[in-house]
Amino acid sequence: MTQHTVGEQSATLADRAPSAARVFLDRVASTPHREAFRYPVGDRWESVTWHQVGERVNRIAAGLLALGLQTEDRVAVASTTRYEWVLADASIMCAGGATTTVYPTTGSEDVQFILADSNSRVLFAEDDEQIAKVRRHREKLPDLQQVVTFDGTPDGDWVISLADLEKKGEEYLKENPDAVEKAVSALTPDHLATLIYTSGTTGRPKGVRLVHDCWSYEGAAIRALNLLTEDDLQYLWLPLSHVFGKVLLCAQAEIGFATAVDGRIDKIVDNLGVVKPTFMGAAPRIFEKVHARVTTMTHDEGGLKAKIFDWAFRVGIKVSRLRRAGKPVPKPLQLQFAIADKLVFTKLRERFGGRIRYLISGSAALNNDIAEWFDAAGLTILEGYGLTETSGASCVNRPDDQQIGTVGPPLPGTEIKIASDGEILMRGPGVMRGYHNQPDLTAEVLDEDGWFHTGDIGELVGNKVRITDRKKDLIKTSGGKYVAPQAIEAQFKAICPYAAQLVVHGEGRKFVSALVTLDPEAIQEWAEQHGMAGKSYAEIVTSDQAREMVQKYIDELNSRLNRWETIKKFVILPHDLTVEEGELTPSLKLKRKAVEQKYRDLLDDLYD
Repeated sequence: MTQHTVGEQSATLADRAPSAARVFLDRVASTPHREAFRYPVGDRWESVTWHQVGERVNRIAAGLLALGLQTEDRVAVASTTRYEWVLADASIMCAGGATTTVYPTTGSEDVQFILADSNSRVLFAEDDEQIAKVRRHREKLPDLQQVVTFDGTPDGDWVISLADLEKKGEEYLKENPDAVEKAVSALTPDHLATLIYTSGTTGRPKGVRLVHDCWSYEGAAIRALNLLTEDDLQYLWLPLSHVFGKVLLCAQAEIGFATAVDGRIDKIVDNLGVVKPTFMGAAPRIFEKVHARVTTMTHDEGGLKAKIFDWAFRVGIKVSRLRRAGKPVPKPLQLQFAIADKLVFTKLRERFGGRIRYLISGSAALNNDIAEWFDAAGLTILEGYGLTETSGASCVNRPDDQQIGTVGPPLPGTEIKIASDGEILMRGPGVMRGYHNQPDLTAEVLDEDGWFHTGDIGELVGNKVRITDRKKDLIKTSGGKYVAPQAIEAQFKAICPYAAQLVVHGEGRKFVSALVTLDPEAIQEWAEQHGMAGKSYAEIVTSDQAREMVQKYIDELNSRLNRWETIKKFVILPHDLTVEEGELTPSLKLKRKAVEQKYRDLLDDLYD
């Protein structure tokens, strides 16, 4: 697909709508009969057109107006990713309100904090579990006048169903037929559209203020790249409470492609075969798990199949490297690749539905080896980069100019420079307008010239950005050597197919150590191969055999590292890290400080 010229990109950005709500209404008006969404209902998928979506959004938005919602009033959504989440978010914006996102896994105390800090007036709650979180703190939430539930139990008063809200909207529209259009017309680019509370790695969540221009810019910038068309089909499972999921919805409204929505992670593989999407966004952990699963299953079978598999990927990687370097592929290698493709790669692509044009990776660093492995099989992963504070998409690789190991050039309209200490600074329409109610924290990261200080360390490789680590995550050993833990952790997860997490530790220590957790599903299969079938997860991972296996992969990792970076000692935890225990953020990023504090005694023992 041909990339638009700089002039065409600039024109697209200049012509962007004044609000994300206007982008949505324009989409409904311009392609009313095209498919907008499909979503699971039991064992089948229901499909809806843009006109049908627009009708429901009009009623729900009117229902919010009937409740007295004013411009920029906050309305929270606490739910897993599902079609109703999309309806709620679009309706909030079309009523002139601002969506406050709440991860469904967020604990009751933090939910209360987010709703109080945002002064949310209405809450869309998925079910009784989410309702219970706020009911126990109701006296601390005087602004929360109404709860609207998707699947929960209405009480006829404080808690009503989504259908009840739609009925209120219908009645309101009889008296005020153009109420929603008026609310949208009143919106300006600088009106608040979304408050996304970053889970952060320490402390209370911070509310990131993203205005309508942030989202209309993101949609227009992605459209300007000409990567996607209205004929594409997206599979969307990402948390819509997270900025990555939200920006994909903005791109959809701008471009008009259809989206299949289902947030159940355990259904991804099954759904891909049914939906057959042309693209999908995912966090690196999904790609790591696919890579580990496919390689271990094949090698466990052994024999000729494993030999063909390994040969195919050796051939595929050679072709991938030549293609990305712009060099011709010799005829003999072309023939080998055709055989490898038929025997191995076609089957892998079928796991993703057989129609994938691009996979998009974001929210954390993608290991180079895994990116190259997928590229060899004809599954191109376009790694991108952005933060909640920059509306999610700030850089992305282009399919015709992909450089694995970078996150690509900035989006049109976004500027990037590298500070003297290596920190990545960013400026553009996607940058937040500050942290909600926290001017001092805002001043720490947004300077007078509009540059956002990302906290990431990186460099420019031509026009592309390479990220090396988080500024605050860099480790300095007692010997004065700096170590970038994220890069080491990503390498290990690419090498060891049984790894779930590696937590590199060594700040102020005389050498680097690590905490290791193993993937529960993968390690059970490994256990069956090693005479431990039927044993518990804790018994398996703390066995001498498991330790020997991990040591082998640690040795392989160390062979790739500088001497001062090598992991001298490690301990395998008897359980994986989880969101619920406060060890991972809801977007599956490691809470490094929290983990190091929790397992301080184990780490101290490694240095005794």
